[in-house]
Amino acid sequence: MNVCYRHPDRETGVSCQRCDRYICPQCSTPGAVGFLCPEDAKEKADIQRASFQQTLSQRAPVTMVLLGINVFIFVANFFTGAINEMLVYGNTGDGSYSTALRAFTSGFAHRDVMHIAFNMYSLFVLGALLEPLLGKLRFSILYVLGIFGGIVAVKLLSPYGTFVLGASGAIFALMGAFLVVLRAQKMDTTQLLVLIGINVVMSFLPGIAWEAHIGGLVTGMAVAGLIVLLRQKQQQVILYSALAVMGIAFVLFIGV
Repeated sequence: MNVCYRHPDRETGVSCQRCDRYICPQCSTPGAVGFLCPEDAKEKADIQRASFQQTLSQRAPVTMVLLGINVFIFVANFFTGAINEMLVYGNTGDGSYSTALRAFTSGFAHRDVMHIAFNMYSLFVLGALLEPLLGKLRFSILYVLGIFGGIVAVKLLSPYGTFVLGASGAIFALMGAFLVVLRAQKMDTTQLLVLIGINVVMSFLPGIAWEAHIGGLVTGMAVAGLIVLLRQKQQQVILYSALAVMGIAFVLFIGV
């Protein structure tokens, strides 16, 4: 028989639904499915409490900043008609815009109202859910790598000289990351899988850069996989080193 990790003298057949550690009846807290150990139950309660006590700007400040930047650029471009061209094509007049920088800034340019409305709604929903789970720094890294990952896929899979714009690569990265995080917490992902499936199918409609969507999705899953695998405090240096290597590789590939 297995024993409770907090009470080695007590035999039990019940394990925590998240961390799989064996727990006795005294240490178990009912969860959505099964039971939680004291640590995971406290973490879940803290997250829920924080969600009710904090405003959205407090709970997901990076998400709100990203929303503001995207909307500001769209409105400014609406009145000037030149910002999107600069961000995507790099037409600054002095030839100083690098390829990697254009790849990054293209993730903040949008074609029309429907384009930015769909992307910003997705960012609002996913960011509000995912940022509190990952933290501001890791969420920011995920978003940036999602942009670059989408562009890398475009470079690999599209005809030479193809230009894309929009936050879709980053949005799909958030979807992929959220899927991995939910799976790691042993939560039901059926609805999210259906949502991702619908969006992947829609990616192949005319005028949509499916390459950026797939690239962002794969990148998000890879980043979240590293975060889940290297979540211990003593592994954080390895985690951020791996993410840095991924980012450098993306930038070098795009630049070359």
